[in-house]
Amino acid sequence: MLARSTLHATRAIGAAKTGATRTAQRNASTTSSSGSSATWKDNALLGSSTALAVGSVAWYYYQFGRPAHAMTPSEEGLHAPAYPWEHEKLHKTFDHNSLRRGFQVYREVCSSCHSLARIPYRTLVGNIMTNDEAKGLAEENEYDTEPNDEGETEKRPGKLSDYIPSPYKNDEAARAANNGALPPDLSLMVKARHGGCNYIFSLLTGYPEEPPAGAVVQAGLNFNPYFPGTGIAMARVLYDGLVEYDDGTSATTSQMAKDVVEFLNWSAEPEMDQRKRMGWKVMAVGGVLFALSVWVKRYKWSTVKTRRMLYDPPAMKAKRPDNVTVGSAFRK
Repeated sequence: MLARSTLHATRAIGAAKTGATRTAQRNASTTSSSGSSATWKDNALLGSSTALAVGSVAWYYYQFGRPAHAMTPSEEGLHAPAYPWEHEKLHKTFDHNSLRRGFQVYREVCSSCHSLARIPYRTLVGNIMTNDEAKGLAEENEYDTEPNDEGETEKRPGKLSDYIPSPYKNDEAARAANNGALPPDLSLMVKARHGGCNYIFSLLTGYPEEPPAGAVVQAGLNFNPYFPGTGIAMARVLYDGLVEYDDGTSATTSQMAKDVVEFLNWSAEPEMDQRKRMGWKVMAVGGVLFALSVWVKRYKWSTVKTRRMLYDPPAMKAKRPDNVTVGSAFRK
């Protein structure tokens, strides 16, 4: 009877083990199939996201990342070399003697064709000439007054609030006087041309005596390797001794070009000296505030940074062996 009960119990245990094994195998296969499916979906999603990101970057670079050229490199002209302009340094300002000489070159040479329509006489005060000199210069020109009750205007002497007049009444008159070419306004010329001061200086001093062999110059144009297309309507205008500086400086071609370029840089950025001065003040105050912030941070966090944390574990009791029972006795 005991043997029969043992046999039935053994068969029941074996059947339970077999069922558990089959269930585990079935669950494992299901988990494996679902896991492989999820892995394939994750890989597909990751690959499509990567392809979309790479495609977006490539499209953006194709549209906006590449440099845009208005003309081919052969048409852009010779690249102007870099010159050591003192006023472009962070700790330097405009040379006001050079500004005064440059304004003289503009008045005696450049003003016959080019305008300074964005420069009022008041900006010359304290930078290029005195207040009385600027008033006298403004009074040399006449400006229209406000219309009266009958709609008529009169002429009045210029004042400091007036802008430097243009040599022509309008663009059509300027084109008619220059064989169809329109002389540009020089107020922002340094900022409007690639290369800035270097380009304008190279342009003014880059006229050769004769065009090089093989150069094709159209009728009515002059060869200048720094001008786009190498054909410019403006002829060479600066020659040694063309003007007589009031301070006795030798009026060479390069000296006049340097002075007028620095003056044009001032006309494009008359606030540059004040901006540099303000920048140094901001850097000085910012440096002091940064040092104070570092000190305050170290002071406030010193109690946290220097805190020492110790762990004191509780006392552990001795563990009894598992095969020893309290009160048990061993007898022979």
